[in-house]
Amino acid sequence: MKNGKRKKKKKIFIIVLCIVSALVIAGDWALTVMIYNENFNRRFESYEPLMLYIDDFDGLQRTRYEFSSDKGQTLTGYMYSSGEDQRGIIVLAHGFGGGGHNSYMNCADYFARHGYYVFAYDATGNDESGGEGVGGLPQGVIDLEAAISFVEESGNFPDLPIGLFGHSWGGYSVCSVLTYHPEVKAVIACSGFNSSADMFEAEGRKQAGDGIAVMMPFVKLHERIKYGSYASNTAMDGFAAADAAVMIAHSSDDNVVPTMYGYDVYYEKYKDDPRFRFVRFEDKGHDHVYNDMTYINEFNEGFDRWLETLDYDYKAEDNKERIEADRAEYITSHLERHQWCDSLDLELFEDFVCFYDENLN
Repeated sequence: MKNGKRKKKKKIFIIVLCIVSALVIAGDWALTVMIYNENFNRRFESYEPLMLYIDDFDGLQRTRYEFSSDKGQTLTGYMYSSGEDQRGIIVLAHGFGGGGHNSYMNCADYFARHGYYVFAYDATGNDESGGEGVGGLPQGVIDLEAAISFVEESGNFPDLPIGLFGHSWGGYSVCSVLTYHPEVKAVIACSGFNSSADMFEAEGRKQAGDGIAVMMPFVKLHERIKYGSYASNTAMDGFAAADAAVMIAHSSDDNVVPTMYGYDVYYEKYKDDPRFRFVRFEDKGHDHVYNDMTYINEFNEGFDRWLETLDYDYKAEDNKERIEADRAEYITSHLERHQWCDSLDLELFEDFVCFYDENLN
């Protein structure tokens, strides 16, 4: 009789333990999805005071196009050109969080002036493209796949070899997409990461340290449910699926995408492979890895000095709207547009063009 009661209590305990465990798991999953969506499923617009315009670049021309992505959302892209006798088409994938391709228009201008068409587009949830939000990082690969297919199949563009250029989110996308477009001839990835979950982990590690590991299985499951095989496809998978020449540029002080999530992974496997070229900087950070920082630093230092002259606490929540308005006014009145638009690292971009010239044939 006592054994029966004991077994019954044990059974109840196991049932309760299973229920509690299921609730904890469900709660962790729900919390993870909420945090993921708060960070990645948002719309992003370019910051107007710092936007680039076609008139900022002498001789640069562009034509607007629209094409569809996976859920029927309309994406907006532009084909940039300058002069004649183009040798190929470079499809440009922008980074995450700053709006669409606008802040990369100077990159498009440089490539266009040096013999290439450039097709640059706004990904889902950015600037001129549709979508209530980005959704998640695998969306970048899906949109890039659609952009490449549009360039190849729409009949609007000449039949020229295709290269890819991407920064950050775009750096991940241009590598991962090789799985779906192995015909691409050359890829340049700046400050990119290997897998879609890496960005969540990198940022989460700053907040929760090693505790972020508890959330990562839920992040991967959420992305898998939402994006299928795109979620698990990595840059390394793309490299293995194609014969494209690959150039990787990254800075060791990048605190947005540390090199352990991209450059180091690639270098470990491919450092002796002639398909790959690695460029490692020490002090270029993340956002400006391909820029000459001379004017950017000068402007930022002036802005910081101006902040100290304000007669109110610009960090206070009550002054949020005020500082935003004052900041926009300061930028509009003090930014030297020519220097701002002409801030690329020209030596690096010469290497970029040489890389495309050698491999787009």
